[in-house]
Amino acid sequence: MERPLVSPYLAVVLGVIAVSFASIFIRLSSAPPLVIAFYRLFFTSLILTPLALQNGARAELGRMTARDLLLAACSGVFLALHFAVWITSLSYTSVASSTVLVTMQPLFVVAGGYLFLQERIGRSALFGAALALAGSALIGISDFRIGGLALWGDILAFSGAAFVAGYVLIGRNLRNHLSVTTYTFLVYGVASVCLLVFNLAGGQRLYPYPATDWVWFLALAVVPTIMGHNVFNWALRYVKAAVVSVSVLGEPVGASVLACLIFHEMPTVLQLAGGSLILTGLYLFLLSARRHG
Repeated sequence: MERPLVSPYLAVVLGVIAVSFASIFIRLSSAPPLVIAFYRLFFTSLILTPLALQNGARAELGRMTARDLLLAACSGVFLALHFAVWITSLSYTSVASSTVLVTMQPLFVVAGGYLFLQERIGRSALFGAALALAGSALIGISDFRIGGLALWGDILAFSGAAFVAGYVLIGRNLRNHLSVTTYTFLVYGVASVCLLVFNLAGGQRLYPYPATDWVWFLALAVVPTIMGHNVFNWALRYVKAAVVSVSVLGEPVGASVLACLIFHEMPTVLQLAGGSLILTGLYLFLLSARRHG
């Protein structure tokens, strides 16, 4: 495997910062959740199309096996389901609860990596992951409400964690031999088609929307998707799937800070303590993964 020009661990950290803006842009949009999800991935696909049409990328697409195409399609379906349920959850519960629950994906990724990819991580990395998960739970305690619409939002966010775990695990497999441009172009394209079908089946209108909504659609494509998810997909070639998944636990910290500044959702003492645990756990996990990876 070639040596990357940029540290994949630094790239993952920058990706976490980028994805922290996702819930903020979504909340600022007035469009329905499925419409937001569709345009986020549709605009991302349009941006990536010129890169995918380059000679090298076209040749790589032509060399893909039926198995690779099927896996990429499955990854796209998982991603579409993830965005559909997670973005919808933000209509029912708080930014803190939603981002905390959706980033519980390591529970699924570590188990899936062990079962399907034969990935192993050291005890210190597991301890760091446990700390980060504990911090995520702590952040959500003060905002986690039982019953009513908030509970439905919590369920949607947690199911989003399961769907994104499938997306990450498949990506780890395909990124061993596919470039990030080829992989993401296929996956985002499939996810866009799936979300278009969801919208048409649900009777959602795709236009018109206020000019500001189109700004947020494009911002979602550029910042958390290309600068966030694409960076994670690039890093999957060099680091374990669990590294990316546990690192994304930093998203609730960034999202909660932004929600406080923009929506005046003030963090509680428990949320601040949880954020400290997450950052400590992430540091221990990444340090161990880099030592043993």
